[in-house]
Amino acid sequence: MEAVALFSFTASEAAEISFLKRDIIKVTEMEDNSYWFTAEIQGKRGYVPKNYISLLPHPWFAGRVSRLEAERWLRWQDTGVFLVRESESAPGEFSLSVSYGDRVEHFRVLEGRGQYCIWNELFCSLNRLVDFYRSHSIAAEHVVYLRDPPSSPCPKPCLVHAICDYTPPQTTHLHFLHGDIIDLLDCSGALTWRGPCRGRVGVFPPEYVHLLYH
Repeated sequence: MEAVALFSFTASEAAEISFLKRDIIKVTEMEDNSYWFTAEIQGKRGYVPKNYISLLPHPWFAGRVSRLEAERWLRWQDTGVFLVRESESAPGEFSLSVSYGDRVEHFRVLEGRGQYCIWNELFCSLNRLVDFYRSHSIAAEHVVYLRDPPSSPCPKPCLVHAICDYTPPQTTHLHFLHGDIIDLLDCSGALTWRGPCRGRVGVFPPEYVHLLYH
């Protein structure tokens, strides 16, 4: 996924990468309970502090969602509606799940040397791969163009900032800590909103967060 640098950072170890505020950073691995993400900047791969960057929100990125959860959500959606999720079988890699109307197909996103692909075409980011298959069929046997998930009352990407810790009473709710940044995917509910944080997607009460931009 792509992220934007909130602050400049100067590497102090060989395994880290320096960057400037507002740089676009390609995040390749996100580990739970870690201060660092693995990322790539201008062909160099290393560690970046996760609190210095903000993942660019996309309604199609679901984070650590299982194959079964993806199928439950996508089944019977319009053909082409899709999501990108972190791979269950290969940590640090991604899978693209797409509705075929009556079934759901899963594509492994292959990555190597900073390039991503599903078939033969190579892309420098997940975003560009997704954009390509909006106008080129991702299916070999018939035409399937990627389509965004159904829109919510939050049509523009937005971020929210956790103003306090939230320990949920239910497993479907999202756990987060004060200061966490959450990509707001759905703000249609009066009692709960929905978004990804710390490697999973869940719902949370809006009174625990502050809107950063919309």
